[in-house]
Amino acid sequence: MGGGGFMMDPASPLDDYLLSLSPERRPRVCFVPTPAGDRDAVIAAFFEAFAALECEPSCLRLWGAPERPGDLLADQDVIYVSGGNTANALALWRLHGVDRALRAAWERGAVLGGVSAGANCWFDSCVTDSFGPQLGQLADGLGLLPGSFCPHYDGEPRRRPVYRELVANGFPAGYAADDGVALHFVGTELREVVATRDGACAYRVEPGSEMPLEPRRL
Repeated sequence: MGGGGFMMDPASPLDDYLLSLSPERRPRVCFVPTPAGDRDAVIAAFFEAFAALECEPSCLRLWGAPERPGDLLADQDVIYVSGGNTANALALWRLHGVDRALRAAWERGAVLGGVSAGANCWFDSCVTDSFGPQLGQLADGLGLLPGSFCPHYDGEPRRRPVYRELVANGFPAGYAADDGVALHFVGTELREVVATRDGACAYRVEPGSEMPLEPRRL
């Protein structure tokens, strides 16, 4: 998700859409709020939003004393990563082996998703504010999806020009998503783009070109 979900709208259709991708009637969904620093308010918002949905919600905290995070993730049908600081999350995941657990979940067919940092993390590279508000590049993602990603494409005025300039200067080509837009990949192939509002879109961004990917309206 380029932006959206319960962190921006407590009744976001994107959260329902994420759950609908699991074949389970009542999927087990684990919230991973590492990018948000495991903040209590964010975790409480997740449980409040998902208590109203057909699922079994849980949460993986890494701050404090985590108990075998890989075991918790191994039992999940859906894994939902919060927004926040992409670089900090990747560093903590690697320290605790969460990166390996996420890859194992992807390989067994679990639904992986998230918003902003929770979308950045799956790609090789991304545009991020992890190092300051001026925006910059991060080339150390989990690499489940090839290329790069830029969230908040219409939500923050500097996202589009920074991403296009980076790609023009040799940064990996990839995808951008407006707020309220999600890209659904099966394996590494883009299956569908969905949006919660008219006019919102996703884009394939390559050197010198930006191709709109028209979404299905939820």
